[in-house]
Amino acid sequence: MLKISNLTKIYKGGKKAVDDLSLHVAPGDIYGFIGHNGAGKTTTLKACAGILEFDEGEIEIDGVSIKKDPVACKKMTAFIPDNPDLYDYLTGIQYLNFICDVYHVDKSEREEKIRRYAESLELIQNLGDLISSYSHGMKQKLAVIAALSHSPKLMLLDEPFVGLDPKAAYTLKQIMHELCDNGGAIFFSTHVLETAEKLCNKIAIIKNGRLIADGTTEEVRGKESLEEVFLELIDHE
Repeated sequence: MLKISNLTKIYKGGKKAVDDLSLHVAPGDIYGFIGHNGAGKTTTLKACAGILEFDEGEIEIDGVSIKKDPVACKKMTAFIPDNPDLYDYLTGIQYLNFICDVYHVDKSEREEKIRRYAESLELIQNLGDLISSYSHGMKQKLAVIAALSHSPKLMLLDEPFVGLDPKAAYTLKQIMHELCDNGGAIFFSTHVLETAEKLCNKIAIIKNGRLIADGTTEEVRGKESLEEVFLELIDHE
């Protein structure tokens, strides 16, 4: 579903944010992407989402090159940043309808999806309110509903559980499992290693832009906890 091959991104001043990174996310995968602050996680996710150019390598979404056909890739993809920047002077429902218009989601389908996800995330009563009145957690929920509205094959999430209350976080995990059970895939960054260990079937660890471990959660973890493995790799790599 997502194939990253030898991805390299260099910022002004020569800083290599991502250095020759390669990994594959298959249909059905919930793939956790972990690393310290500044390791290159967000840069990688933004490159995969087609909103950040890169210097070397290739990224393919379901076999389509993001360099050659970015629009086709974006039709199959949903990206939620760590701090969703939404339109404050739209109401929640106006924003969702706008996103559905962009993706050409028909009326009956959008109504069903919006109602279903807004109810499960307990946001249905707030859809008529201006987004400027929303808390960070409510904005996160709205971004999740918008992302799911066009039935993406691949979801790219940057710290998706930050700001969510425990019940909303649990609901999002259920939604993630459902999407992957239906043949989709998820690639997401997180600092919460316990969540990654329980939720993900695959894990990748990045340090200073380079991939230092990847594979199934069991392979990466071995006989230790993911937290212990992560700290050992970060300290000694």
